[in-house]
Parts: sequence; C-alpha cells; structure tokens
Amino acid sequence: MERGAKTEQIGQIRARFDKMTAAVFLDYKGMTVENATKLRTEFRKAGVEYKVCKNTLVKQALKDTVYSKHVGQSLRGMTGIAWSYEDPSAAAKVVKAFKKDAQGDKLTVKAGLIDGSFLDANAVENQLATMPGKNELRATLLATLQAPLQQFVALLQAPAQNFVYLLSAKEKKE
Repeated sequence: MERGAKTEQIGQIRARFDKMTAAVFLDYKGMTVENATKLRTEFRKAGVEYKVCKNTLVKQALKDTVYSKHVGQSLRGMTGIAWSYEDPSAAAKVVKAFKKDAQGDKLTVKAGLIDGSFLDANAVENQLATMPGKNELRATLLATLQAPLQQFVALLQAPAQNFVYLLSAKEKKE
C-alpha cells in the first residue's frame, strides 16, 4: 500500500474514533463468511459501523490519544472494530447476542473503548453489554415523568369512584 493511501486510511480510522461514543475490538478468527455476514447485518441494524482494520494503522490513528498505551496490547492477530456513534452499548449488545447463538462461538472480544476509558474483554461483555440502551433510558425517563401525573389523576377520581361503590353496595343491600 502506498504512503498516501495509508495516510488517508489512518485519517478515516482516526475520524471514526473521534466521533464514536464507544468501540469494541473483536477477534473473528475461525468464523465462516456466512457468520461474518450475519454479524455485519446485525451491526447495521443496530446503527453500528464495523470494519476490519490493520493493527498498525489503528495504532497510528490512536497514537496521540488517551487510548494509545492501552490499545497496543489488544491489537494482535485479526482485528475487527465496531464503532457505536449514538448508543454506547449497541456494539457490545450485538456481540453478546451473537455469541449467545451457536453461530458466534468463534467470535471473541479483545477490548473496548468508551468516553476515554479502556475496557477489557470481561468489562465489555459483562458491563457495557448490560447497560441500558438509549431507548430503554428514554422509556425509563418517560415513566418517571408520567408517574406523578397518573397518581394525581387517580387521586382526583377516587371520591367519585368511592361514591359509585357506596351506591352499588346500597343497591345490593336493598
């Protein structure tokens, strides 16, 4: 590969790391083409960008960042990188779900990056993958905001409802 092409690829990789919220480094050694295609499809559905990159180019792209000293240890062998741009846990959740299926037995997590922090393989699979996603957090926030209003409406309806129960009991008694 020519020097200009390498520089361009390093710039593209660096741009992905600059705009990401999280990244997961994967070892796909031993996976069939069919399984790799399924994995890429799952990543696309989740809004995750996946690319196989040369380790030396990734090291060059991350040379002047906070990740540089940690990532070097993880970049050995074949490396695929899954970048999440909106939901930090999206890539980790896809990997965990894919590994749970019989088809993902060859896929292994090398490491992960999130908000300036380096995560080892166990942290990616056990912590990052179990974090609530963006939509789950929105639903939780919405439920929290609606709860007081629902209780207020129930409180306003209680006297009328109790009066109806009283009339019903009186009718049954007679």
